[in-house]
Amino acid sequence: MSIPMSGPDLTAAEVAAVNAVLQGAPLSIGPQLEAFEQALARYVGIPYGVGVNAGTSGLHMCVIAAGVAAGDYVITTPFSFIASANCILYERAVPVFVDVDPLTGNIDPHLVAQAVADLQAGGAAAQRWLPPALRAEGVTGRVRALLPVHAFGQPADMAPLLQVAQAHDLVVIEDACEALGAEYRGQQAGTFGAAAVFAFYPNKQITTGEGGMIVTAREDWWHLFHSLRNQGRDIFDAWLNHTRLGYNYRLDELSAALGCVQMERLAELLAKRAQVAAWYNERLANVAGVERPTIVSTTTRMSWFVYVVRIQPPAQRDVVMGRLAALGIPSRPYFTPIHLQPFYRERFGYQWGDFPVTEALGATSLALPFSSVMSAAQVERVVAALREAV
Repeated sequence: MSIPMSGPDLTAAEVAAVNAVLQGAPLSIGPQLEAFEQALARYVGIPYGVGVNAGTSGLHMCVIAAGVAAGDYVITTPFSFIASANCILYERAVPVFVDVDPLTGNIDPHLVAQAVADLQAGGAAAQRWLPPALRAEGVTGRVRALLPVHAFGQPADMAPLLQVAQAHDLVVIEDACEALGAEYRGQQAGTFGAAAVFAFYPNKQITTGEGGMIVTAREDWWHLFHSLRNQGRDIFDAWLNHTRLGYNYRLDELSAALGCVQMERLAELLAKRAQVAAWYNERLANVAGVERPTIVSTTTRMSWFVYVVRIQPPAQRDVVMGRLAALGIPSRPYFTPIHLQPFYRERFGYQWGDFPVTEALGATSLALPFSSVMSAAQVERVVAALREAV
């Protein structure tokens, strides 16, 4: 039997919840959405949750709420899913990439501090932080926000990032799309910034099929998010009264019903994922050429989104992927650096060598099959194949 790369963990309870909506409840903007929002916000420990149709949509709305405008700079990571940068471009702002920590793959706070200081000061020192295609123009905008990503379910080093933000009056938006349940120094991921975004694609810790959620402690942002996701309607105004440019970013009731049950099972789902990761860690301990994930001391709880190893020289990651495929085991490169994606290379002039740590991770990182429904026997099969492939 083949081993899937990932997959949701669904039970009869999820099926029953979705069927109940189909048997007469509203299909959009109803009680399931409100219940899901309240459940997730309560779990994270933040007053407000706003369900959206995708994590990408949530990030976009947070960029808007932060006041990011055309030409502004937002500091983020090149080692992430592309939405972490695209959401900045949607507002015609500039994603300014800063390289990452080699252990975690999260944005390096020391480089962030240097980048922000240089960009705020302007002049020659600032040029190296700008995208290559924009360097000739010099510094024409200002740094408005930081957008750290909690890569693979491990929180970014938030304490020094918050210090930078406070010193320079920057808004912090957490991309927590991969990190529901993670903790940094005992505090939940998603509780550090002005807002945070979680996502619920089928390979995430919980799933709604598609979907995401913003959490925030700011009531004014909560009202704004409700309006932005519903075509700019004011939630306190007359029906079909559109007070701003908005979007159709709503999360439907079927998805929300699924999310409600998944939230009830969250502790179980996180524990099962941690068990699968523990099986991998144990069985990969003595596999030459394979480096297991590093969990740093500030991560008091890892929330396993994926299980990503690093293939060490002389083995080559892409060769190992091919050998695994020949043995019937799927795997994926995680991540192709954003700055090396064709669109970003063409638009901003990026090339190999611009972010060496990110590029080294992008060339060696390999995601193995991972989900909460994997068995120990399946993990054993993957490890045996990997041992042969390296």
